[in-house]
Amino acid sequence: MNDILFKLALRNVFRQKVRSAMTLAAIAFGVAGLILAGGFVQDIFFQLGEAIIHSQTGHVQTFRKDFIERGTRQPDKYLIEDAEAQAARIAALPQVAEVAARLNFSGLLNNGRRDLAIIGEGVEPDKEARLGTYVRITAGRQLTDEDSFGVLLGQGVAQTLGLSPGDAVTLVVSTGEGAMNTLDLEVVGVFQSFSRDFDARAVRIPLAAARELLLTDGANVLVTRLHRTEDTDEALAAIRALLDPERLEARSWRQLSDFYDKTRQLYDRQFGVLQLIILLMVILSVANSVNMAAFERLSEFGTLQALGNRKYDVFRLILLENVMLGFMGAALGAAAGMVLAIVISAIGIDMPPPPNANVGYTAYIRIVPQLVLTAFLIGVAATVLAAIFPARRVSATPIVDALRQGT
Repeated sequence: MNDILFKLALRNVFRQKVRSAMTLAAIAFGVAGLILAGGFVQDIFFQLGEAIIHSQTGHVQTFRKDFIERGTRQPDKYLIEDAEAQAARIAALPQVAEVAARLNFSGLLNNGRRDLAIIGEGVEPDKEARLGTYVRITAGRQLTDEDSFGVLLGQGVAQTLGLSPGDAVTLVVSTGEGAMNTLDLEVVGVFQSFSRDFDARAVRIPLAAARELLLTDGANVLVTRLHRTEDTDEALAAIRALLDPERLEARSWRQLSDFYDKTRQLYDRQFGVLQLIILLMVILSVANSVNMAAFERLSEFGTLQALGNRKYDVFRLILLENVMLGFMGAALGAAAGMVLAIVISAIGIDMPPPPNANVGYTAYIRIVPQLVLTAFLIGVAATVLAAIFPARRVSATPIVDALRQGT
């Protein structure tokens, strides 16, 4: 009986060519829309995460306990004295590509005419260049290990003080003992990172120059760059296992970037609403097609019952037809969505700078297997749900009334 029902349902799907094509188009459109919208959102998450990692935080940061909460105002009180030894231990982990030390400070930058309050970082230039692939040099060049007294300025700092590569500046800071110290520097370049606020205040100088300026041999932060972002959680656990928890702590880039998680939550909710809207659209479209087809075939279903088939058999037949349509439409939609994603990604979508950012980017449509499977299942589920009510109504119609529709 089940084989006969299956063959009959399959024949009916191809017999009603126009109605089936309309239903398939509605399902395929919804599934493809979900894949494209979801792939676009996933690309936003990926590019935002990579921008944060490769312009500011790295994958994992190691620092003195309570440095994030209290140390930004008094970085000299939260120094890692054995920074080189700790960096060597972390760098030996298989997930780790490189570890760079940073020394934080604040002070005044003078261009000979006026002062500007800045936040500064003493960095290992060549390592930072390899980490900061999302940092754009808008004028001059990148800071290198050979620049003993070079300085790299955030774009906002350079604009405020009217500085350009080759200009001389004086950096004034207060040491941990309270003494004032100055250092004459040459501007080698101007950079533009992911964050506009950071660029408006930030300068970078070689780590050796920062240590000379602050009269210390330590570092505030050890920035770890991994071979793969996917290994962040595993690497974080391994790094924490190396540290003295009473003295040092490590955090991942997601823990350091509250903006990323809030942005992700916002887009996840928006995409959830989009999924619901597309689900309702597919249900309504399919329900309309099924209702019309069921009404036109009412005498056919009445004949089936007159020949001895039960109401339940009619219900199963209508439902099975729409399950087939759901699988075929969802498969077509998944294939179309992936092909369109590849085509659109080959072209790229030019995007304006996100909020609080300076740099626009090119968006792509990412093909995520889990997302494709979810869209496929939503297409099938929507079709089945849309068919339940018409199937119940038709199967409950008395035989006499159903047969009368054919006269």
